[in-house]
Amino acid sequence: MSIRKVLRYGEKSLREPSKEVHKVSQKIKVLVDDLLDTMYAQNGVGLAAPQVGENYRIFVIDVSTNEEPLNPMVFINPKIIKKSGACISHEGCLSFPEAFTDVRRYANVMVKAMDRNGRSFVLEAKDGTLLARCIQHEFDHLNGVLFIDHLINRFDAETELSKHDLPPIEVDKLLDEPELQAEVEKLLEAKVEKKE
Repeated sequence: MSIRKVLRYGEKSLREPSKEVHKVSQKIKVLVDDLLDTMYAQNGVGLAAPQVGENYRIFVIDVSTNEEPLNPMVFINPKIIKKSGACISHEGCLSFPEAFTDVRRYANVMVKAMDRNGRSFVLEAKDGTLLARCIQHEFDHLNGVLFIDHLINRFDAETELSKHDLPPIEVDKLLDEPELQAEVEKLLEAKVEKKE
């Protein structure tokens, strides 16, 4: 078990899709342990294998709060099998040190994956919880997608990236998500109406 170097935004490998794990071997278990150690050392809530330079469809999450015991979750070969609703998520990423911006996310997701012993499980996360948003964020990493690809306000995101000496937005990578965007616009309108 060891703490790995987390790749920063701008590294080409963060944009490459990861490959399936064919066998949960000892090598894969060591990688899982390293991901957890690295995530905890960096005070993260999630970390995907590509972020430490490993091209495998694996991520780890722990959304427990300070008062709760650690609750590490391992996702090997995850598939999001259901998603619905929308929420606005204020996100950062260990590959984007100290940079945060608002992004579009589904409020509810259901994911199917294998645990560290190769056993299959299904998990549902609802209502825009940290877990629901974190599953989507880490799952994206496995497809070479980054959280800023879902941004809501490009100007805010650009300002945030430059403030932290990170490369600018890759405009060609921005995702066109019309249905999700429409839901998010309704949420933003509702917020404005509440303020008035």
